[in-house]
Amino acid sequence: MKKYLLLLILLFSQLYFSQSDCITAIPVCGNSDISYDPTGPGNVADIPNPAPNDLCLKTGEHYSVWYTFTIATSGTLTFEVTPNTNPLLPQSDINNQADYDWAVWGPSPTCGNLGTPVTCNYAGKTGAWPYPTGLSANPPNAPNTGYNPPMNVLAGETYVLLVDNYSHNALGFSLTWGGTATLASAFNDPVLTPHPFVTPGVPGPTPTSPNEILKCALPSLFDFSTLSPGILNGNPNFSVTYHLTNNDAITGNAPITTPIMVNATDIYYYRIKYTDPANPANPINQCFQTGKFKFKQGNIIPKNATLFACNNNNIGTGLFDLTAADVYTGGNITKKYYPTLNDLNAGTNEITNPTNYTSIEKKVYVKITTTDNCTANAEITLKFYALVIVKEASLESCYIPTDITTAVFDLTSANVSALPTPPKKFYATLANATSGTNEIGNPAIYITTTGTAYVRVYSADNCYSIAKINLKVLPPVKSNVLKDKTICLENKTTLDAGAGFDGYEWSTGATTQTISNVGVGAYWVKLKTGKCFTLQNVNVYATQQPVVSSIDITNNTITINVNGGTPPYKYSLDGITWQDSNVFTDLPRGEVKVYVKDTYNCNPIDVQVTVPNLINAITPNGDNINDYIDYSALAYKKNLEFIVYDRYGNKLFTADKTKAYRWDGTSGGKKILTGTYWYTITWNENDKNNTQTKYNGWVLVKNRE
Repeated sequence: MKKYLLLLILLFSQLYFSQSDCITAIPVCGNSDISYDPTGPGNVADIPNPAPNDLCLKTGEHYSVWYTFTIATSGTLTFEVTPNTNPLLPQSDINNQADYDWAVWGPSPTCGNLGTPVTCNYAGKTGAWPYPTGLSANPPNAPNTGYNPPMNVLAGETYVLLVDNYSHNALGFSLTWGGTATLASAFNDPVLTPHPFVTPGVPGPTPTSPNEILKCALPSLFDFSTLSPGILNGNPNFSVTYHLTNNDAITGNAPITTPIMVNATDIYYYRIKYTDPANPANPINQCFQTGKFKFKQGNIIPKNATLFACNNNNIGTGLFDLTAADVYTGGNITKKYYPTLNDLNAGTNEITNPTNYTSIEKKVYVKITTTDNCTANAEITLKFYALVIVKEASLESCYIPTDITTAVFDLTSANVSALPTPPKKFYATLANATSGTNEIGNPAIYITTTGTAYVRVYSADNCYSIAKINLKVLPPVKSNVLKDKTICLENKTTLDAGAGFDGYEWSTGATTQTISNVGVGAYWVKLKTGKCFTLQNVNVYATQQPVVSSIDITNNTITINVNGGTPPYKYSLDGITWQDSNVFTDLPRGEVKVYVKDTYNCNPIDVQVTVPNLINAITPNGDNINDYIDYSALAYKKNLEFIVYDRYGNKLFTADKTKAYRWDGTSGGKKILTGTYWYTITWNENDKNNTQTKYNGWVLVKNRE
């Protein structure tokens, strides 16, 4: 870190020789701003004439100045003394230019008994003027006999530096400090000086001009102490004194303590000094800074300004902070704002909320008044930032299969603005977007139905406009052609998803509109429409086979009763020749097979039918000839039962397993009357459907008494 000190020798008539002595050396602080005019050897002969052989200044002091400095951080210390040149003389006139020598004593030197310096040198007069000298690891124009190596210093050490103008003239020098070490100062310690010091007034016409404090009338009586709070700017443990000359400011002599008459020609000086409240002997207490200012007669000079605000969502008004308008840079002023110049002149309709002023684009006016009652008016132009241009956008998204009325939308992908990457905030309703409430938390995964959303699009000026986003849920699009089919179990079929889709993907792996050779089973197809897919299920069912529910047999005629399947049915005794009727006549006695199929013409079902032997008369007279009806030959049938009825349908006899399926013409143990009787034989065929079979017959019973 480098600390710089510029010392310009000025031609003042007031001379203070005391700073030319070691005991009253000027403290050098890390960021001091000091200038001084060394014009003599001081009051004390710190260096004898002639000087000892170990000192570079052989003839003692001439035009000299002494400085003292304390090391803040350890490291290497360098400095460079560069003489000022006389611009009225050529550089070749070295006899009338400045020639500086220097020496350093320490650490902890004793004025009056300095002894041998730790380092010293003088300008080597080679090349063009000026001839610098000092401490440097890399001196200019090396090798240069005017430079010594850097000093290695430790924090807390104190040294004195003598700079002597061997030429005995009034040309000053600049002293630049460098190296890795730093010099102690309260002015570069952020703990001690948390705020910058502020020179009063406004900058003068050139960078080196003193600041200017405007006064409405000059000369006038002025209390300098009123400037102190502004200069110190809140830094504690610092004090300010005011002086009529630069040298007085450096030495602290002749402070101005009471109000005095000031004018527009003199320059006035202030001196800032630190005092350690805990340690009066702290070396940094010697540090100070100086500054300069002057007074200038005339009213304050304001400037017109322009303020910008957001015309959010093009509502036509913006919110302006009028106090932010840069209309005057000086301090100690008051400002009053008015909507028109007439109001300002009349002092009416003052704007009472200048920090939060809602307005259209227009001009307002401000009256600036100083503590000296200088006044001026300025114009503030209120303008809007460029309107954020947005456009309505639309988004489409595929339905969610578990809730086909909703979809997931990426609101951030909506093309609502031409700005490259503007900040955006999304809302479900226009009311929320307008008020800036209930922002959508994750706009990239926004689940909703068909409807709208809204977005605030922000510019770099933090202005916004609201855009509408139309949201459309793309519903599932199914095939009207693809239907469930019913086929015979042994058959195959073709499934057609229909034309007009952008792609097909079947559960079989096929990607065609149709799939062939499809058997009974469950299938699906993904139908692509645009960017969406719809999963459509389709089934190929096996036909329901017809079932023979019962068989009625009358003599040698059988009637096949069928249900299930899909009528109409067809019937056959051989599986080749088919008939529509379910009645077969003139059948032989014994076992026959009947085939049945429905309208699907699948493989037929078949049942075994037994046509019993016909017995039409019995003579139960005990001669063992035709004494009874015997159907025990059918005992192998399931649930075989033989029942006899009279002509009125009254049950007379049941011949079951216990009666050996035989009837001897009796009822209740008594012989019945001679006559014709009816009977039924029922059983279940020994097939998988246990087909119910019923045989109806009649018998003549001749009983002889």
